[in-house]
Amino acid sequence: MKTTILIHCPDQSGLICTVTGFIHTQGGNIIYIDQHVDKESGELFMRLESEFSSDEFTIDNFKSVFDNTLAKKFQIKWSIHTDEIKPKMALFVSKYNHCLYDLLSRFNSGELAVDIPFIISNHKDLGFIAEQFQIPFYHIPVTKDTKIEAETKQLELLKEYEIDFIVLARYMQIVTSRVINEFPNRIINIHHSFLPAFAGAKPYHAAYKRGVKIIGATGHYVTEELDAGPIIEQDTTAVTHTHSIQDFVAKGRDLEKIVLSRAVKLHVMRKTMVYNNKTVVFS
Repeated sequence: MKTTILIHCPDQSGLICTVTGFIHTQGGNIIYIDQHVDKESGELFMRLESEFSSDEFTIDNFKSVFDNTLAKKFQIKWSIHTDEIKPKMALFVSKYNHCLYDLLSRFNSGELAVDIPFIISNHKDLGFIAEQFQIPFYHIPVTKDTKIEAETKQLELLKEYEIDFIVLARYMQIVTSRVINEFPNRIINIHHSFLPAFAGAKPYHAAYKRGVKIIGATGHYVTEELDAGPIIEQDTTAVTHTHSIQDFVAKGRDLEKIVLSRAVKLHVMRKTMVYNNKTVVFS
């Protein structure tokens, strides 16, 4: 059985050796290890991939022994995940289809090791895409007067299907604390990197008028402060005075889908850890 272990705790001398030694005593063979120490906070972050070949190995027993022998002693916050269980990803969309098509294509080709129980949208426009990929589609309209009711329906579906994380694939609605608190650091959003300098409905138009030389996109976890959550992935591309507004939009959309897919993949592979509104992203 292959496992991924994520560890976060105060940095202490010899801790890495202690953890790796413990895994060895439990019959595990470490095939990957990466670690980072935040010098300012004195916090250690570590990611380990291990293989356990013994038929007697169980996750429950490993958790119990680890908690009792290491976690309490060294104040370790940790989690363990197996490749046998694919995380369940819910997709939220509106009318733009570029990010949705990209994620579903990667999923369909086996690049994203997830299950997608359903797609939720506040519009009907993209229902045909869900049908193409044979994924259930739920149209839940959202207005100022129906916001609470819509979120109630969303939360019911998320609970019913035991969703692990949510991806806002250009979902043009603000997600409130009611949903965020149910999925802390488990809602991924994509936006253009112009925020806040080029906020508003037409950021590419504003950027064009300012004569910018690069445009970009940012994939991040959602927090209550709009577009200010921990950053997972970013990228940019060059533009010049020869590019039209339509060129800006096209380049921006290409970046959005690429950056979002990278962010989702990093999350699925358990390569991100959040601390103080920042992320540690392992290679």
